[in-house]
Amino acid sequence: MQNIILIGPMGAGKSTIGRLLAKELKLPFKDSDKEIEQRTGAIIPLIFDLEGEQGFRDREQSMIEELCSEQGVVLATGGGAVMRLENRQALRKGIVIYLHTSVDQQLERTSRDKNRPLLQQPNPREILQRLLDLREPFYREIADIIVETDTQSPKIVVQELLSKLAQNIG
Repeated sequence: MQNIILIGPMGAGKSTIGRLLAKELKLPFKDSDKEIEQRTGAIIPLIFDLEGEQGFRDREQSMIEELCSEQGVVLATGGGAVMRLENRQALRKGIVIYLHTSVDQQLERTSRDKNRPLLQQPNPREILQRLLDLREPFYREIADIIVETDTQSPKIVVQELLSKLAQNIG
């Protein structure tokens, strides 16, 4: 079975929807950020503090290459993973699902999360909008399936994805 890979901005629901989707499909769920944290024993903000974004992105690339070489996993990626060509090439080996969400929803879903280094600055709305403007062309470029997550519960999104995956695979 091909891997199912979830991409999209922070707060789009990649981890939540990924876990539910994996359960429905009876596949293992992996989250590239969580895998990095488990391997390093450090949370993402600490990695950013110690190694900078470049150091984190190098770790992320290595982790994505490793996870994409597995078979039959549901993988949630970090929001910025699509910025590197090598990551996009690795992600394309699976069925790529872009979970699209608005900046308003991102703000609502991430406002209290201190584990997001890029939002620990003044004006998170401006940061989220800038990141979305920069990353969205890459999300759309590699996506096999695009689904809106704004107004739908994770369970509804998963049902929609199961239907779309059945069409995509069958």
